[in-house]
Amino acid sequence: MIEIFEIQEADGAVLTSVNRLLPQLSKSARPINGEQLKRLVESECTRLFFAKEGTDVLGMLSLVVFPIPTGVKAWIEDVVVDQKARGKGVGKALMNKALVEAGNLGTKSIDLTSRPSREAANKLYQAIGYQERETNVYRYRIA
Repeated sequence: MIEIFEIQEADGAVLTSVNRLLPQLSKSARPINGEQLKRLVESECTRLFFAKEGTDVLGMLSLVVFPIPTGVKAWIEDVVVDQKARGKGVGKALMNKALVEAGNLGTKSIDLTSRPSREAANKLYQAIGYQERETNVYRYRIA
């Protein structure tokens, strides 16, 4: 059975799992260190969720919730399911947990971005009820 839970402690096992999953998320993702993980876990805005079956970490998701003048905003970032667990409902379970948590925190909507080439992920988001928005996403790289 798949268990979804929020990471509460930045320990070595969590760090190892995060760094094992990051390269499956993006070729440009770099390993994080213990201090970076600690900042994530202690953040008031970021919630890091793991999907686990037994002792195996199957995936992770970051939910970022923050107040702005028009209300409480939520973003989902860094959704990744281990290659060996894809197609087994892990991504859906992570996404559903994030939806519940965001609702509990007072958000009215959640945004996310996804590369068009990630067909399975895009199909999952649409199946859950996410709707594509007509918007431009801009990025400015600092250093």
